[in-house]
Amino acid sequence: MTEDILYSVADGIGTITLNRPQARNAMTFAMYERLAEICGDPQAHGGARVLIVTGAGDKAFAAGTDIAQFRSFETGEDALAYENRIERVITTIERCPVPTIAAISGAVTGGGAAIACACDLRVATRSARFGFPIARTLGNCLSMVNYARMVNLLGPARVKDIVFTARLVEAEEGLGMGLYNELVEDHAALMARVTELAVTIGGHAPLTLRATKEALRRLAAAAAEGVEGDDLVEMCYTSADFREGMEAFLAKRPPQWQGR
Repeated sequence: MTEDILYSVADGIGTITLNRPQARNAMTFAMYERLAEICGDPQAHGGARVLIVTGAGDKAFAAGTDIAQFRSFETGEDALAYENRIERVITTIERCPVPTIAAISGAVTGGGAAIACACDLRVATRSARFGFPIARTLGNCLSMVNYARMVNLLGPARVKDIVFTARLVEAEEGLGMGLYNELVEDHAALMARVTELAVTIGGHAPLTLRATKEALRRLAAAAAEGVEGDDLVEMCYTSADFREGMEAFLAKRPPQWQGR
């Protein structure tokens, strides 16, 4: 059976590959857990000094969570458990003790976009398309912490634009808004550039890098501290619209929204 997460370490550089190209690298719960396992303790997984996270092939970094897994959701508790699980994974990526670089080709949407934004640096090809198209697909919402992450990175006006229009941000626009640190032409150039970047970063003082990561994480987290949003998650995930959006997506038909 093909592994859905590939991991290797060479010369102090760890490469995590989200490996479901047939599904645009959509994330299963097992993939989220494996990603968190590696990022949570890179020393125990080959001792990488820098981690690169990428998607298999050039069509997608990751196209969110595999939607079929939402079919079992029936209650608000199911929704909150899911968001808490994803939040734990994303926080683990943010807290990773070594620098992380997202190498992005193609679609980077939903949960995939959250993973990329939790990485320290993002380098993308000109085929990269970023967004949270949930307003036209599932009718769910982000967690409060993920809204805070997006606002910290892009600002509230851009977050509203991206979510309200459900559009995917093209690479050049993403570079201009500070989403990406660099753009390259294609997937081969992408992997060459992030490897070069990882070699440079991996040669620098690890405690300086770790302190900087953690200081900036704490500053961002302070802005969202004490803000509750469970009611918003429950409202969306337990709605008839969410069920309709999920079934419509899987059936490849337009959803019929009712606002309830």
